[in-house]
Amino acid sequence: MEQTVSGTMPRLYPFLLAAAAFLAAPSMASAQFGGPPIMPSDGFRKSPPPPAAPAASARPALAPPAAGTTSTSAALTPKLAVVWDSPDPTYDEGTIDRLAAALKLYSAIEANGGWPSVPATAVKLVPGATSLDVAVLRQRLAVTGDLAAAAASGETYDEAVVAALKRFQLRHGLTPTGTVGPQTLNALNVPADKRVRQLAASYERLAATTFSFGQRYVVVNIPAAVAEAVAGGKVEHRYVAVVGKPDRPSPTVTTLITNINLNPTWTVPLSIAKKDVVPKMAKDPTYLSRMHMRLLDAAGGEIDPTTVDWKTGTVPSYTVRQDPGAWNSLGYLRIDMPNPHSVFMHDTPHRELFGSDFRFHSSGCARIGDVRALAAWLLQDNAGWGRREIDAGIAGGARTDVRLAHAVPVAWIYLTGWAMRDGTVHFRNDIYNHDAPAKTFMVSLDRPVAQLIRSFSLQSAEPEKFNEVSYLDSR
Repeated sequence: MEQTVSGTMPRLYPFLLAAAAFLAAPSMASAQFGGPPIMPSDGFRKSPPPPAAPAASARPALAPPAAGTTSTSAALTPKLAVVWDSPDPTYDEGTIDRLAAALKLYSAIEANGGWPSVPATAVKLVPGATSLDVAVLRQRLAVTGDLAAAAASGETYDEAVVAALKRFQLRHGLTPTGTVGPQTLNALNVPADKRVRQLAASYERLAATTFSFGQRYVVVNIPAAVAEAVAGGKVEHRYVAVVGKPDRPSPTVTTLITNINLNPTWTVPLSIAKKDVVPKMAKDPTYLSRMHMRLLDAAGGEIDPTTVDWKTGTVPSYTVRQDPGAWNSLGYLRIDMPNPHSVFMHDTPHRELFGSDFRFHSSGCARIGDVRALAAWLLQDNAGWGRREIDAGIAGGARTDVRLAHAVPVAWIYLTGWAMRDGTVHFRNDIYNHDAPAKTFMVSLDRPVAQLIRSFSLQSAEPEKFNEVSYLDSR
C-alpha cells in the first residue's frame, strides 16, 4: 500500500497567489460559505460514494463552493449531535497549505478592523424580528462570509440571516438552530486576533506532525470531538466522538490500528484507580462489586476487596479489572491502537453524551458514536467480519480479538482552526489551552504578490521591534 508522509514544509505559492487574488475581489464574504448538506452524524453516508479525489496538483484555494451546496435541512436528532457533512477530510496532505491560506485571509480581516461585536440582547431575537441588533448581526456574518455581502445591510431577521447563522454554527461545532443562543453569541464575539492565533497555533502543531497517509486512514480531531474514516482521499464515514476532559486531556498521537476487541474487559489505569476507584471504595465498600470490577494479584488470582484499607488514599498493588458486559466502561467494543499513552477508541454505556455540542467527558480515550460501524469499516479486508458478524459476536458474549488483515493508520490531532477543500474555515474552542497566547499581529498586504511569496512573514501591528514568528519565518 502506497503511503505519503505529512510533516514536510508546505508549498505556499499557489495558496498565497490565490489568497492575494481573493483579497482584491469586491468582498471577502464569499470565502466561507459552508459545504454540502449536513446530516445526523450516525456514521453512515446514505448517498453513493463520492467521485475519486482530484490530483494533488489541483488543490483549490479558499473560494466559495458552487451554489446550492449550503443546505442545512437535516433534521436534528436528540441522540447524536449534528456535524458538518462534507466528503472532504479534515486532515490530508493539503491541510497545512489550506491552513496557511486561511491564516493569511484572517490576518487580512484583522488588519481591516475585524468584525463588530454582537450585543448580548441579540439572544432575544427571533426570525421575523426587526431590530438594530439584526443590523449588527448581519454585518458580523458578512465579514466572515457566512452572509453574502449584498445582504449585509438591513434590520430584518429573514431567512438569509437564519441560513447564515446555521452556516456559522456548523463551522463552530454548534447545533445549527439559526438563532442566537449564548454559545453562538460567544463564538460570534471571539475577536479576530484570537482566530488568527488559533490558525497559527494549529499550523505550528501540524507542521511538527509526521503521519503516513495510507489509502485508508482514520482521523480524530480532538477539539472538534469528531472522527473520520477516510478512503481514497474522501470521508466515507464521519462520527461524533467523546474525548478527554480538560483535566484529563486526550493526547495527540499517530500510530496504527491493529485489533478489534469484542466484549472487552477493562483494566483500570493506575491514574484512574487513584483518582476514582480508591476514593469511591473509601466511601462505599460495595463499589467494586456494583461496577462488576475485580481485584487481581500478579498471578491473576482474585483478592477480597474488604482486605484492603482503602482509606489510606493509596492505590493497592493489585490490578482492578472490569468484567465484559453492558456495564463495562469500554462498552461492547474496543479498537486497539498501540501507543505510548495507552489510549484507544471504544464503545460506551453513556451514549447520551453523543447528543451534546460539548463532548469532553472521557479520561483520555475516544468514545465513538457508532463504533460498530467504524469497526466494520476497519475490518473490510477481513473475510467473514462484516457488521452482522460483529453484532453476532457481541451478542454471543465471549471475548473475541480480531486482528486487522491490514493495519490502518490513525492520527489524533489538535486543530482549533482549519480549512476544508471548499474554502470553509472551521473553528473550535481551545478546550485544553494549547493555543499559547501570542502578540497581536497582521500580514503586510501593501507589497506585490511576488514579494509576499518570497518573504511571507507576519509583522507586528505596533511600531516596535519585529520578532520572528517561527511558524512562518522558518518555513
